[in-house]
Amino acid sequence: MRADADAAKVRALVRELGRVARAPCRLYLVGGATAVLEGWRETTVDVDLRIEPEADELLRAFPGLKERLSLNIELASPLDFIPELPGWRERSPFVLSEGQVSVHHFDPYSQALAKIERDIAQDREDVSHMIEAGLVDRARLLELFETIEPELYRFPAVDPASFRRRVRRATGA
Repeated sequence: MRADADAAKVRALVRELGRVARAPCRLYLVGGATAVLEGWRETTVDVDLRIEPEADELLRAFPGLKERLSLNIELASPLDFIPELPGWRERSPFVLSEGQVSVHHFDPYSQALAKIERDIAQDREDVSHMIEAGLVDRARLLELFETIEPELYRFPAVDPASFRRRVRRATGA
């Protein structure tokens, strides 16, 4: 079993991917990886990320990096669980660059909505941290939810009514 990832392990992963990448790409950190780099949590079970454009050399490097760094890597982002929010790339804050890799936190609004939909205690805490840190504005979060609400039928695992209630509760609406 691999150990939980702290900020040092996330940075080590990014450094290694920067050495491997042959062309410019964006690496979007998601969930726990964002939380540990922002200091809301000490560790995360896995490093969730998205790469654009996908690069075979990076994907091929993951198995070795998982073993060498003793961490779990998952290709997962809010886009796997909820509809794409308009402007998410522009709202994805820059973190750092390593070689050809530009690292960003995945859009905080997309992350917050995916966490609200999942409704796990740790996720609720993360959303509170995002709001307290000013990364997410409650009114804008509700507005963006309403933008994607008509597309929720594309995600059969999502119960739109429950999701809406949780968003309204999180935003104080």
